[in-house]
Amino acid sequence: MVATPIGNLADITLRALHVLQLVDALACEDTRHTQSLLRAYGIDHSPSSLIALHQHNESEAAAALIDRLNLGQRVAYVSDAGTPAISDPGARLVAAVHQAGLPVIPLPGASSITTLLSVAGARTDTEPAGFVFAGFLPSKASDRQAALKALAKEARPVVLLEAPHRIEDLARALAILGERPVTIGRELTKQYEEVCLLRADAVSRWLSEKPQRSRGEFVLLVHPQPSTHHRSEDQVQPSSHQLLKLLLAELPHKTAVRLVAEFTNEPRNALYETALKLKQDQKV
Repeated sequence: MVATPIGNLADITLRALHVLQLVDALACEDTRHTQSLLRAYGIDHSPSSLIALHQHNESEAAAALIDRLNLGQRVAYVSDAGTPAISDPGARLVAAVHQAGLPVIPLPGASSITTLLSVAGARTDTEPAGFVFAGFLPSKASDRQAALKALAKEARPVVLLEAPHRIEDLARALAILGERPVTIGRELTKQYEEVCLLRADAVSRWLSEKPQRSRGEFVLLVHPQPSTHHRSEDQVQPSSHQLLKLLLAELPHKTAVRLVAEFTNEPRNALYETALKLKQDQKV
């Protein structure tokens, strides 16, 4: 399974170039696209060695590839861009090869998901850690709204993918998240790459400011919902009453009052009266 660039051709790995030259057969999401990619690197494969494997024929094509593997051939798979089997075809192929008792070797490389995560600065200070990859949300408006409402409760960063012809619909739907931060990655690694951090309810306006922004491939990261859980004041720090009680056991009356007043910003007169009462209670 060979990762290929998501835009900039320089993002290919040396290992990927070696394997693409070495294999006997190259399965690909789009044979014409892959042929152009190979020519860019000076790699020559005959058209007969390129095998189409896409979302509409993956099961049948996988069976044919397994036959080649059983004959001892070296086979690689590439999607149109990025790492296969995440949002692109390839997962059914991998499952079929595993079921046939044959090994699958990953060749890591470009991924729009990790590319955006690396520059989004999204993190959680509490459990659970990590992120959620939600991919493409449903195309039907009601289903998309329901999916976003469910994701709004997620405490971890959420990564979404979207195509140019649907990005405006997604932008309108994101408005239900209000002020929640969203990092948008548009045309990552390409000439007109944009990375922008803004509020979820401002994504539609951002798209409309420049018509060309609705073009290209999109990755979006919905940042974690800020925690609304606050501990009570007694949990955050001891109360003035508790502090006075502790300090009076070790320090003179006036010194204890002065220290507590400096720490809590409470009036000294009131603290003095409290200290007197504590002293009286201790004598009883």
